[in-house]
Amino acid sequence: MTMKLKSLYILGLAAVLGTGCNKTFLDVNTNPNQLPTATPAFVIANALNVTSTNMTGPNDLGSYWSGQWTQSNGYIISTTIFAYNFTNGDFNYWDGYYDNLQDYQYVIDGADKAGQAYLKGPAKVMKALLYQQLVDMYGNIPYSDALKGVGSLAPKFDEQKTVYEGLITLLDAAIVDLKANAFASAYASSDIMFKGNTTKWVQFANSLKLRLLVHQARITGRDAYITTEVNKIVTEGSGFLTGADAGVNPGYVANAGQLNPIYNSYGYSENGAKRGLNNYPRLTQFLVNTLKANADTFRLKRFGYANGGENSATPGVSKVAEIADNYTGVPFGVSSGYLPTAASSLGPSLLVKGDFGRPFVVFTAAEVQFALAEMKQRFPAVTLSGTAQSYYEEGVRQAFRLVGSTTAQADALLTGGVATCDWAASPDKLAAIATQKWFSLCNFNGLEAWTEYRRTRLPVTPQSPQVVSADRPLRLFYPNTEGGSNSANVAAQGTIDVFKTKIFWDVN
Repeated sequence: MTMKLKSLYILGLAAVLGTGCNKTFLDVNTNPNQLPTATPAFVIANALNVTSTNMTGPNDLGSYWSGQWTQSNGYIISTTIFAYNFTNGDFNYWDGYYDNLQDYQYVIDGADKAGQAYLKGPAKVMKALLYQQLVDMYGNIPYSDALKGVGSLAPKFDEQKTVYEGLITLLDAAIVDLKANAFASAYASSDIMFKGNTTKWVQFANSLKLRLLVHQARITGRDAYITTEVNKIVTEGSGFLTGADAGVNPGYVANAGQLNPIYNSYGYSENGAKRGLNNYPRLTQFLVNTLKANADTFRLKRFGYANGGENSATPGVSKVAEIADNYTGVPFGVSSGYLPTAASSLGPSLLVKGDFGRPFVVFTAAEVQFALAEMKQRFPAVTLSGTAQSYYEEGVRQAFRLVGSTTAQADALLTGGVATCDWAASPDKLAAIATQKWFSLCNFNGLEAWTEYRRTRLPVTPQSPQVVSADRPLRLFYPNTEGGSNSANVAAQGTIDVFKTKIFWDVN
């Protein structure tokens, strides 16, 4: 695993660099054999920004493979995505993630010496987040032997369950660091996630621990471990992300390369010109029709624009009337019949012309509530104070808040008598939790949506017509770059069949 020369792209570091209200952008060459000379405060701001950019690829892919997005037919069908004809040369998120991990490790290793010990905790939390996502995409990965530069140029792979357990321990250590080291106010702007609020960082750490644990909830023999770890979080006492989401915002501005990465990819340029790829992703027919069937048109109008897209003269509003009949989803993976203007594009919950400065959402408060609901429903010995129903219903309310809908609209859905929406009407509470969690992740965290789909197989979404079998991707190949630089350890993982070699939490 080698670390490439890279450009460290920094936004919003006025307080760190003493430049008043000016934005600062520096190029810093880094090398695996020689640590960069930038301060930890400088590096962590860049690292957080890079994390948000790196997450866009996995989130896009997950949005497709979880059945939430597909492509319009204004483009030749992507057989890589929709016929699953991909190889170890495709979907290489590995290199970017490990490169980013090197940055966080640099902060961890250098924070004390630089007098910036308050950065160790956030760096450890982010390190845990990236490793969790790597496991969820690739399975066994280098962990205990990784990030050591010349000390381990070909790191061994760790078993994925062991990595997950190690991440719980890492997050425990992060919380200790966060509680012991308050942010120096002059450096709070280097924290482009929570602005130096250590309580929110601890709540984020606890929320990430909860995600790691809920992923394992269907594995036989893990009940005692999961219950113990959840109860440790309760005892710690800081709680979880509540009422607000974790998001990165380095201070996006209307300059080339300085826009929110989603806006930049699928929305508009810095000059307000519509991006060509705005015509590419479309909501699936399954998503749109299920929302209509559930009488959940509140979120339908937030997830997507009505056919024809956004009215550029009235940003955030569709060109045509926003009534249910004017929203059309595209069947997943079809190659004809749905031109861009004849289907619903990504909507105002994600894209509004001119609104280039939104935070990039990393982790949602809604996900936390659905995880708490599942924990309470599955494990009676957890000491969480709420009920499965109360957590579930708060999850739906937080999901509505996230997209810009109201609590009253959420409550209408929760009392509408639909089995996958109304707790009292649901004969299968875990299915209701899984289904509403899937909706809550739409447009914001596609990788987690794909993870949840693989873990629960819910909701039951249609197969792509480009595929003749029932097979769907369950993971990614190890990238050919790792196969070249760490061939023996990659080979030691055996033959990878992306349709059969499951991630450890997939017990279907």
